[in-house]
Amino acid sequence: MTSEYAPDGSAMDLGISGRCAAITGGSRGIGLATARALLAEGVNVLLVARSTEQLNAAMALCDGVQGPGGRDAGRVKTLALDITTVDAGEILLASGQELFGEIDILVNSAGAVEILSLADHTEAVWNDQWEINVRGPERLMRSLVPEMAARGWGRVVNISSVSGKRPSKRWAAYSVTKAAELSLSRVYAEEYAGRGVLVNAVTPGVTLGEMWEEAGGLADQAAAIAGVSREEVLEGMAATVPRESLGSVEEIAGVITFLCSQVAANVVGSSWSVDGGAMPGIL
Repeated sequence: MTSEYAPDGSAMDLGISGRCAAITGGSRGIGLATARALLAEGVNVLLVARSTEQLNAAMALCDGVQGPGGRDAGRVKTLALDITTVDAGEILLASGQELFGEIDILVNSAGAVEILSLADHTEAVWNDQWEINVRGPERLMRSLVPEMAARGWGRVVNISSVSGKRPSKRWAAYSVTKAAELSLSRVYAEEYAGRGVLVNAVTPGVTLGEMWEEAGGLADQAAAIAGVSREEVLEGMAATVPRESLGSVEEIAGVITFLCSQVAANVVGSSWSVDGGAMPGIL
């Protein structure tokens, strides 16, 4: 992440080189883009996801990352872990300590969603969304944040969604649990900010990445329902955004990287909209 506002025109030093970040959902999408951005800042990264095969592919994409201004990029390791298991927090903490000594930064990016009518929201759908969007992040924070606080420095960024601020009936359980994730972020922020651990959230809008663009993803699901092409779906989405274009995973990752940094030392308990202006409000 560079800045034209650096006094000498060089890359801005975000003050996190040598730190270690654990990123869930790190094998693709926003999680992988964030991993690459943090590696470029000299952060060591632990990629966390369920699939070993996808993690290996993601690690290959991270290996070529170069740090700006001649700085060394961080090192990358992987951990195959389902964050919905009850001991996920303890496993991540122990693995991070074994691989890097400690975890300073936690980015909760794991998530999944599909388009469903409210009537089709079964017990299993509600439970699955609750586990991945609320209980999973909470378990990891419960294990890692006290350790960060004991050292006096830490960062947590939870990837919520604009749907957590403006619910959608197309994915009700996702919207409701993403709203709960914002509340989770806020209560942890208030509890731990005085001990040096800053907890924030970002709320992306429709973002061009695997969740929307892959075969069978949200663009294809919406296209099948509306009887139009996937291209028409994405063009229609872009037309509703003041920016008149959809965001990229790299753009979301840039905001997350800032929130992980020392530069963001006065940002606590926020929920940053990163949606091209899609959310009609000023908060």
